Amino acid sequence: MDQRIGLIPFWKGYDRALYVKAAVLAERLGYHSFWVPEAWGYDAFSLLTEIAVKTKRIELGTGIINVFSRSPALIAMQTATLDHISNGRFNLGLGTSGARVIDGFHGREFKAPLTHVRDVIRATRTLLAGQPLSEAGMKLHHYRPFTLEMKPVRTHVPIYVAALKENAITSIGEMADGWIPIFWPYDRLKDGRAWVDAGAQKAGRPSSAITTAPFTTVIPIPGKGATRRAKDIIAFYIGGMGDYYKELLTGFGYGEACETIDRLYKNKETREKAIDAVPDELVEVLTISGDPLYCAREIRRRRQYGVELPIIGLPPGVPWPALAAFLVALAPRNWP
Repeated sequence: MDQRIGLIPFWKGYDRALYVKAAVLAERLGYHSFWVPEAWGYDAFSLLTEIAVKTKRIELGTGIINVFSRSPALIAMQTATLDHISNGRFNLGLGTSGARVIDGFHGREFKAPLTHVRDVIRATRTLLAGQPLSEAGMKLHHYRPFTLEMKPVRTHVPIYVAALKENAITSIGEMADGWIPIFWPYDRLKDGRAWVDAGAQKAGRPSSAITTAPFTTVIPIPGKGATRRAKDIIAFYIGGMGDYYKELLTGFGYGEACETIDRLYKNKETREKAIDAVPDELVEVLTISGDPLYCAREIRRRRQYGVELPIIGLPPGVPWPALAAFLVALAPRNWP
């Protein structure tokens, strides 16, 4: 059975030195990969470079960068550079983010997001292969025949895309190497995977070449405290992260609960009630919580539902002893 597990810190309240230590320990414990998020704090490529020079085996990834704030060619250059520094261990994780971040923070127009994703993939594939950018088939801009003036370690770097909607997920099957679902019920992964498979068939690719790598929330403590923490996280994603997750979960039959959570969360005076409004069923399908042995077994059980590479969120705001204990508890080599 596939035992790969990835790790990702939470993007907010990021302790750079702490997570560099975590990546070093994760390599020793046998984790597959360490992914670095990017929002409006640290730059992901710089942090991954620091981790790359302090590790030798663990794979590294952007988890994730948006496709608007850098040009497609710059993303390709950074991909080639970090893959060179890490000696072929880099994975490019892409996403679109949303209008609030792209317009309000980066000052870019949030327009044609799927086409932007596809153009970044085209540019990266073309330049890494040593071909002129003008031959990449880009849709949003006309490019001159520039080539990458360096020799990449690999001509093909794995590209993962975070996507929630059908057209975007189908496009992953056509062009990418991995699908990163976020807050997608584990027992409904087959629905999204069908879209991946349709895209792969359209492009004449084997669907087995595309990895399903869901971001996974794991809380390895028993009792009501873990459930409360899980509900807090779910309420934040439904009520505080735009409409993406609310729409996704509504489509899976949780519309009534999502409406209640969203309404309560948006009012600071009732935000605590939003946490209480999260049904236990959502906790079950969106997170894993319980004692460490149960969590390890549950991660393994969910692989039968298509979880090929779970990317586990590291607990935010904890001291190093607690973070190290988390890593040891869920390490692949410790599974029963």
